[in-house]
Amino acid sequence: MFEIGNSLRDARMRRELDFPELEQGTRIRSKYLRALEDENFDQLPGPTYVKGFLRTYADYLGLDGQLYVDEYNVRYSTGDGLLERRVHRSTVPRPRRRRHRRVESNVVWFALIGIAAVTAVVIAGWRYASSDQTPSRDLPAVKARATPHAAGGLLVTAKKGASTLLIVRAKSDSGRQLWNGTLSDRDAQRFDARHGLWVYLASPENVEMTLNGRSVVVGGSMPRSLIVTAGDIRAAGPGT
Repeated sequence: MFEIGNSLRDARMRRELDFPELEQGTRIRSKYLRALEDENFDQLPGPTYVKGFLRTYADYLGLDGQLYVDEYNVRYSTGDGLLERRVHRSTVPRPRRRRHRRVESNVVWFALIGIAAVTAVVIAGWRYASSDQTPSRDLPAVKARATPHAAGGLLVTAKKGASTLLIVRAKSDSGRQLWNGTLSDRDAQRFDARHGLWVYLASPENVEMTLNGRSVVVGGSMPRSLIVTAGDIRAAGPGT
């Protein structure tokens, strides 16, 4: 175990960074950065934000953000956090697998990817034929335009030279975590939106989004949370 706050503070002081500069670089408010260094985690909106901010702040300081998230899960999180930590560790590949098992596994994965690609194209074509525009509520300046041959689901892409913290959960902000990290410089992540998604963007102006092959513009420089379904994107209300 190590002291999360003191470790972050020492790294910041070694690099001679001040909070206004850090706020601009991480897109996280200074009061939240101070709360992380003081380990006053109850001053942040919730555990999801704590872990997302911890990862982003640590990575920005040149540290291993996942180590800080793991330490937070051990010391402060509920059973869901510990489960998330075990899942993260279980994704590390085991050494010395037999050659024939690797070949069989690759064949299965290629087959699944091919099936998924064909299914995505069919779904995208069907949705394009049935609707000329992606409906959206409560989001001003949301526009949609058709993109030929685009795959289905929600695609989030960082603009060239820009970055943002992205957190995605199933259905709501208390749902199973699907992604927690920083997208930067054309990095992209795709998510299945058929059963609903909760999406947090620290810097909405730094991303491009498509839903089922149609471009969706979500402007604004302030962090925002969204609810995404198979045919709709709207602002997330309290408790969603």
